[in-house]
Amino acid sequence: NWVRKTFLTLSLANIFGNCWNCIFPAVQIDAGQGNVVMTDSNNHAYFLLGSQWYKMGSLNLKHVSVGPAGIWGVDLNNRVYKYVAGSFVFANGDLQQVDAGGDGQVVGVTNTFTIHCLKSTIASAYRKQSPLSWTTLPGLLMYFSCSTNYGCWGVNSAQNIFFTEVTPSTCDISGWTHVEGAAVKVEIETDGSVFVVTKDGDVFQREGIDSSTPQGTSWTHLPMPSRISHVSYDHGNLWVVTDYGTILKCVC
Repeated sequence: NWVRKTFLTLSLANIFGNCWNCIFPAVQIDAGQGNVVMTDSNNHAYFLLGSQWYKMGSLNLKHVSVGPAGIWGVDLNNRVYKYVAGSFVFANGDLQQVDAGGDGQVVGVTNTFTIHCLKSTIASAYRKQSPLSWTTLPGLLMYFSCSTNYGCWGVNSAQNIFFTEVTPSTCDISGWTHVEGAAVKVEIETDGSVFVVTKDGDVFQREGIDSSTPQGTSWTHLPMPSRISHVSYDHGNLWVVTDYGTILKCVC
């Protein structure tokens, strides 16, 4: 596994040499399809172009996500938006966390931990403010993330980790499979790579994920130079946000 090997061979100085400190402190980051977005402590959303972060309008957002369904965000009042033609367009919904990494569908959770899904046919085509019909999924989660490959992962308020498969066009799920371990955040990326962050700020990667075992087989701890609050992975790059708000880009 390249991520494990990379972190075991890099010194702390090498890792800190890959910092992106243009926007500080960062709170949350998401990468997908070659794009990277983030939010800072002032609730501003940014898009990475080359080596520079560019502010995405004046709307205050606490969470952003990028993927096949576009760029989606949640504001301080849990209202949902999609980034369309250079600005965020209101898309009715009530979420505290949103994820656009699925195969066209958008998913998220509310502050009461209910789980919601927007069908791929609706999410991908959404362009202007209009009524949207979200599908409520069974169960309760505090964080939920989907991929175009190998399903979706979530964690609940008891830090239990779960796996399921979501049908993008209908938002039907295959049922919840409990996965051993404990985490407060989980991210599955486009290629099916899964990373979790624990309450102590440790990062683990799921091993053994393939088409026959999409829930994987074991966890590998990734050594970090600091406590980590958020992770995302795309195109060979692991992006992490430390508890100091520093963004680290760890390259294969």
